[in-house]
Amino acid sequence: MITPLFSGKTSVRQSKEAVSMEGAVAFVLCFVAGFIATIATKWPGFIIAGFLTGFYLAIAIKVADQWEKAAVLRFGKYRGMRGPGLFFIVPVIEKISRYVDQRIRVTDVTAESALTRDTVPVNVVAIVFWVVWDAEKAILEVANFGQAVEMSAQTALLESIGRHHLAQMITERELLGQELQKNLDAKTNPWGITIQSVEIRDVHIPPGLEDAMSRQAQAERERQARIVLGTAETEISAKFAEASLVYQNNPIALHLRAMNMLYEAIKEKGAMVIVPSSAVETMGLGGLLATSTLAKPPA
Repeated sequence: MITPLFSGKTSVRQSKEAVSMEGAVAFVLCFVAGFIATIATKWPGFIIAGFLTGFYLAIAIKVADQWEKAAVLRFGKYRGMRGPGLFFIVPVIEKISRYVDQRIRVTDVTAESALTRDTVPVNVVAIVFWVVWDAEKAILEVANFGQAVEMSAQTALLESIGRHHLAQMITERELLGQELQKNLDAKTNPWGITIQSVEIRDVHIPPGLEDAMSRQAQAERERQARIVLGTAETEISAKFAEASLVYQNNPIALHLRAMNMLYEAIKEKGAMVIVPSSAVETMGLGGLLATSTLAKPPA
């Protein structure tokens, strides 16, 4: 199920207030001018004329904000866009159909329990940034373009979820958003609307699946650690094999290495090393041990 968190329906207004602030000011000025002229001339025609003129201007004067454009209809037929700024219409004959906001809009949609390509239910939150670049097309081609963008985003999000695996949706959100933007823009561009970007804000997965994925990731890390350890052991054994070949052809080097190992073992005070007598005789270490014992100061 897909639920819109923010609707784009506020992008279109049927009309603003019936009388604009500027029109109200014009009405007051005309009425006051007619009232003053009537008092000065004692002829009531001026106040009537001031009232009628002010009433006409109050209805005829319209204002569109800097980011808006208004569609004008004359006897129900489209006559063109007006704004931004001050403009006039002919009362009764013309009317304002819509005011179109041309600022960047945000539509937030959520896909709940949507199945990915590997049949995993996920909840996905996406944000769509769009803007009306051609107000005339947006008004004439689509009845409610805000709702149309919203529904298109919902459908495109569901289709994109079904085409991707869960791992892709988690690790490749930017690519997924770019794909959604491209598909949506191709659909909305004929309406005078551009999809600037789509961002995947969050991807929720079931708690049970989160635990399984955590255990899988831990097992993968342990596997990588064992592979690294095995590789290190292989490299060390290869070095030992190379060293054995050197020591096999050079017994003096082997004796020196043994003496160095023995020295490293007994150089610390209080250390005790047990060496087989055969090894001592083979490596000629008897003299070395005697010398080391004599060299020690008496306790």
